[in-house]
Amino acid sequence: MANTDSARKRIRQNTVRTARNTARKSRMRTFVKKVEAAISGGDREAANAALREAQPEMQRAAGKGVIHRNTVARKLSRLSAAIKQIGV
Repeated sequence: MANTDSARKRIRQNTVRTARNTARKSRMRTFVKKVEAAISGGDREAANAALREAQPEMQRAAGKGVIHRNTVARKLSRLSAAIKQIGV
């Protein structure tokens, strides 16, 4: 158990930040699932629109340090490649 004021404050900050990061990661995953659903549905226009909405959320998560920037780049690249394969 935390005995100092600074340790108690650290616990409070960690709780708030963990909740915020979890929400941010969950939101990003939701946007990615929308893109994947449009890809599996075979709708290229909907997939492109969903990717345009998902990209800023993914970049924001990387900028905040929730996930690594290379992970975002890899995921965006794979989603984009999958969209290009629709209707080929």
